[in-house]
Amino acid sequence: MPFDAPVTKSPEKFKTYGNVFDEFTKRNLFKLSSQGHFDRLESPISIGKEANIFSALKKDGSRVIVKIYRLETCDFNRMYDYIKADPRFTGIKRKRRDVIFTWAQREYRNLMKAREVIRVPTPITQVYNILVLEFIGDENAAPKLKDAIPENPQVFFNEVVDAMRKLYKKGLVHGDLSAFNILNHNETAVFIDFSQTMPADTFNAQEYLVRDIKNVCTFFRKQGLRPDEEEIKKKITH
Repeated sequence: MPFDAPVTKSPEKFKTYGNVFDEFTKRNLFKLSSQGHFDRLESPISIGKEANIFSALKKDGSRVIVKIYRLETCDFNRMYDYIKADPRFTGIKRKRRDVIFTWAQREYRNLMKAREVIRVPTPITQVYNILVLEFIGDENAAPKLKDAIPENPQVFFNEVVDAMRKLYKKGLVHGDLSAFNILNHNETAVFIDFSQTMPADTFNAQEYLVRDIKNVCTFFRKQGLRPDEEEIKKKITH
């Protein structure tokens, strides 16, 4: 169902989709549109409790992704538990909007660092609870790995493990990696959703790395592979 919401006239004329936009978000979508980041929102890719994700058209016909963290329904206490352990964001107070805005900023910063070594959506800009990201796909958005089984699971699995290794060497652990947060774009792995990503030297980073490995291995076992989780961890960390 096309969203097709023009944002080029005024914030008041910004149509809502399922009542997902508060006035603050509308104003900032209008600001981003006025700056030329996109002309109008096109289609909802994901409508969730925490974030709404849309494709958006630019005036030249190209697309971007607009990710909007929901201000009223986000579990900001869970976000705060992640952020307070991150040495890059010391001193943050447990206030709903401050936490959500920092969560979006954290994803932007993680993507900027991750893009230096692996394939991720290039972050374009971030304003408060809104991120504008590179559109990954052709005519349609690239599917998640869970919805697009690779033609050669072993090759794809090796690529995912290599990306995890590169990310770790860059000093990051994804923290929420699974077949839900990896895109299969023309048989190439693209990691997404970096809000939970943490520095590899954070006290609980190893715990999340083990979980990431388990999630990835569990998915690929269903595709007929027999990965050894301990061996995979050694490949990533040594």
